[in-house]
Amino acid sequence: MATTVKIPIKDQNLVSSLQDFFKAMLRDGGINGLMVAQHLPTKNSVMPTLVTDPDKLDTADPLAPVFPINAAKVVSKLTRKPLGGKVAVVLRPCEIRAFIELVKLKQGRVDDVVLIGMDCLGAYSNVQYPDFAGDNGMEATLRFYRNIQEGKGTACDGFDVSPACKACEHPIPENADVLIGLVGVDLKDHLLAKANTPRGEELLENLGLSSTSEPEKRGKEIEKLVTERLSYRDQMFVETSEATADVGKLVSYLGNCVNCYNCRVACPVCYCKECVFLTDVFDHEPSQYLRWAKRKGILKMPTDTVFFHLTRIAHMSTACIGCGQCSNACPNNIPVMELFRTMAHYTQTAFDYVAGRSLEDDPPLSVFREDEFQEVVAKSH
Repeated sequence: MATTVKIPIKDQNLVSSLQDFFKAMLRDGGINGLMVAQHLPTKNSVMPTLVTDPDKLDTADPLAPVFPINAAKVVSKLTRKPLGGKVAVVLRPCEIRAFIELVKLKQGRVDDVVLIGMDCLGAYSNVQYPDFAGDNGMEATLRFYRNIQEGKGTACDGFDVSPACKACEHPIPENADVLIGLVGVDLKDHLLAKANTPRGEELLENLGLSSTSEPEKRGKEIEKLVTERLSYRDQMFVETSEATADVGKLVSYLGNCVNCYNCRVACPVCYCKECVFLTDVFDHEPSQYLRWAKRKGILKMPTDTVFFHLTRIAHMSTACIGCGQCSNACPNNIPVMELFRTMAHYTQTAFDYVAGRSLEDDPPLSVFREDEFQEVVAKSH
């Protein structure tokens, strides 16, 4: 049976109780550093930080309902080469899944890392969060969870979590070394910490916390949450498929794209060191634009916007984990997350693949299976 312990809640304050847990990890958990989201001095800024001094964790807040960066890219940079120590990283489920994909793509290593996953109830967009948080980000986090505990859901003060979060069917970090559970847990008394791997077992055993078991209602609450998200997700797939059903609709859907490439930069699994769209291949001669314009009498500028997104889909749909950072980064509010998730669903379903589920799953197109796609393979006579 996996080690499962209680993280006690003091004064009904989830955030400060987690801070105490993280401080204990640095002091007694056998790790040399901790990466966790913190409120920074800049107003309403919540970003990943690498901490070695427990006293520097007083503003740590991985529960803050904001998601300015998918930290899988940061963990990838930390782990490409030996660290010289062991680091625990506190991540959302989609960040863990993205990191697993990066490891399979040889962009990171798991040797020196303990993955700490949090049940994820969603996050507001980068644009909405500052207004939601106001002048006190810590209090805003507690308000967000109080509303959920009171059955009011994630909508709060006229804001709600992003479409990517509403459509995420993987809110529980089952592939973490240590899972910190919130769903179906009495958050007035404790949080749940469960070890899923020997690495997680070692960390929790070092902390000497009281043993417990998962509450019976947790499974039902998780099932209810996943069902709600699957319903939203499937409706999103239907609407997006219809909105992009032909070339004309797709061109209209992506009409406001300005080739800023923010979605590419924000994507945690888009890892090429040099993007083809930043090479001479797409550095067209000025006269070329005029020739293109003469064909139809009009040419939308900038060019290559639809081609850019089609190329991204071709490259990344097998590895997309649906975090929504592409939409979060878009300056013109194009629903690119909806497009990528829809296409990724079709692609991954075809290969019977779930991106980021396990290091043991071979990425599509990296292996040959003689019996796959028989419906499109000509039968020999």
